[in-house]
Amino acid sequence: MQVALDEYAWAAGVATELVNTTAEVWRGDDRLPGLAALVAFADRHGPGHDDGSATLAGLARRGRETDLQAVHALRTTVRDLIDHPERDRLVVGATALTAPAQGITLVPGPAHGSGTRWAACLPAEATVTDALSVICGIGILGVVHVLGAQRFRQCGAPTCRGAFIDTTRPGRRRYCMPGLCGNRTNVANHRARRAAARGPEQTGAGDVSGQDT
Repeated sequence: MQVALDEYAWAAGVATELVNTTAEVWRGDDRLPGLAALVAFADRHGPGHDDGSATLAGLARRGRETDLQAVHALRTTVRDLIDHPERDRLVVGATALTAPAQGITLVPGPAHGSGTRWAACLPAEATVTDALSVICGIGILGVVHVLGAQRFRQCGAPTCRGAFIDTTRPGRRRYCMPGLCGNRTNVANHRARRAAARGPEQTGAGDVSGQDT
């Protein structure tokens, strides 16, 4: 498997998705509880330009219970880096994550492009944890180099414990899962404004409009 160095935005996205599978983020519901969930994660987030068993999903399908435990440990390591985004610490930690790579080489560019690009290559015996580790390391290093350490953030939703790496062009992302946390925050703010506009005398105990369904 190869991970192109210029795909750091995709790689940082995989790192974000990985750290946000924990039970801490999902209020007790671990989103990587078993090998089947790990395979599904790899299917959703793996690169689409490789074939066969060399893909992230292929490595996940070869995984064992020890690999799942190693992935759980990896996401804790990556979350710790996001939570403490000092530049030097990020560089050292992310460099360590790329250790499973066999080396850096030139590979052909995208299918519809031309020329070559740099990529980290994993050995044939690499595990899914090795692949995810290299992906996360490249994502973090790329973001630090191109966008800066300020792009590593906690989710802005008051009730969420997620975190993310912001690779958007303007750099104004606020939520770890914009479609979920952002919508929840908008709904909560709307309800709060509506309740304030009605006033306390109109917000009696029988008002259930603010309850979740």
